[in-house]
Amino acid sequence: MSAREIDIHTLPSMLTALRLPSFHKLWAEIATRADTEGWPAARFLAVLAEFELAERDMRRIRRHLNEAQLPAGKTLATFDFKALPTLPRARVAALAAGDWLDGGGNLIAIGNSGTGKTHILCAIGHALIEAGHRVFYARTSDLVQRLQAARRDLVLEAALAKLDKFDLIILDDITYAHKDQAETGVLFELIARRYEYRSIAIAANQPFSGWDQIFPDKAMTVAAIDRLVHHASILEMNAESFRQRAAASNKRAQAETPPTTITDNQNEGDT
Repeated sequence: MSAREIDIHTLPSMLTALRLPSFHKLWAEIATRADTEGWPAARFLAVLAEFELAERDMRRIRRHLNEAQLPAGKTLATFDFKALPTLPRARVAALAAGDWLDGGGNLIAIGNSGTGKTHILCAIGHALIEAGHRVFYARTSDLVQRLQAARRDLVLEAALAKLDKFDLIILDDITYAHKDQAETGVLFELIARRYEYRSIAIAANQPFSGWDQIFPDKAMTVAAIDRLVHHASILEMNAESFRQRAAASNKRAQAETPPTTITDNQNEGDT
């Protein structure tokens, strides 16, 4: 086909058909600049391709962040590393790079309540999404209830298969809820299914010795912990609670604030 047989006025519809929205939006502006500056055709095409790829990447990140259901605002930029000096920033940065996801590595954050376990796991999850991975966050009790309902409806395999698409599942508050035998079974099935295949990140406020409240059957407790820690990075996050520290700081600030006094002029104006 020769150049004279191409109708340039059909270009917008062709770009729409090719699903190239950034090309469609920017080609005329970039073409004008290319003509003015005398760009070769290859540079003109490369610039448009860069814009298209960048926009696709942004759409992918937005889509995957939406499906991840991560709590808002919990990113590495908002985490207070100074308040937890036992957690090196460099180690967290390495985890955020995601190499540990290869082969289904796990991540376990253990510490007392209010030390930022959820924040750091979600922040790492956010960084992994930006790096191209798929992540899903849930409170353990909520996800267990969903899986138990799927078992009752005889669709547990389909529910677990949907979770397989995620490179990482973040299970928050795993040690809070006591679970019955049926719930314990679906949680163990999720852990066993992902072993050395897909990754799990867990926030727990109890050491492994206290996990018998999660899995009432001792053999199942041992088997679950064994699978989780086999290829795991463990973050020990015992420190003063962020919430308690913030409350104490507010209390001190209120105590140091002088009481409001009424001036003589104000008194006169009130009479």
